[in-house]
Amino acid sequence: MPNLLIKRLTEHARLPAYQTAGAAGMDLHAAIESAVELEPGSIVPIPLGFAMAVPHGFEAQVRPRSGLASRHGVTLPNAPGTIDSDYRGEVLVPLINHGAEVFVIEPGMRIAQMVIAPVSRVGIEDVEELDATDRGAGGFGSTGR
Repeated sequence: MPNLLIKRLTEHARLPAYQTAGAAGMDLHAAIESAVELEPGSIVPIPLGFAMAVPHGFEAQVRPRSGLASRHGVTLPNAPGTIDSDYRGEVLVPLINHGAEVFVIEPGMRIAQMVIAPVSRVGIEDVEELDATDRGAGGFGSTGR
C-alpha cells in the first residue's frame, strides 16, 4: 500500500482520517482560525492547512460530505475535484452554499472527504474515422433510460 505524504503548513491543520474500517474516503477538516460565513449562492475556498504528495499513478478526489449536502445544501462546485500527484501547494476545498440560509463553517469542522484512486493514462491517436456503434452520436438521454 502506497503512503500519502502530508506536510502541515499551519497549527490548525488536521491530518485526513478514515472514520471507519470500511470508509472509502478520509474526512477533511477546515484549518481556519475563526468561523467563516458561507452566504447562500456564494463559493468560498476553505484551506486545509496542509500540502501533500499523492503517490505517482494515483489522484486525490475531493468530494462533498453527504450530511452537509443533504441537510444544508453545502457542497463542492466542482465535485469531485481532482488533485494530481505532482501538485505540492496547500490543499483548498471550494464550498458552495445551495441552501437558503447562511451556513457557518467552524474551525476544525469536517467539510469534505477525499478518496485516493488509481489513474489510467492512454495514448492519443489522431484518426480519420471512428468505429460505428448502435448508439452512434446520441447524446444525453438518448439510451431511453
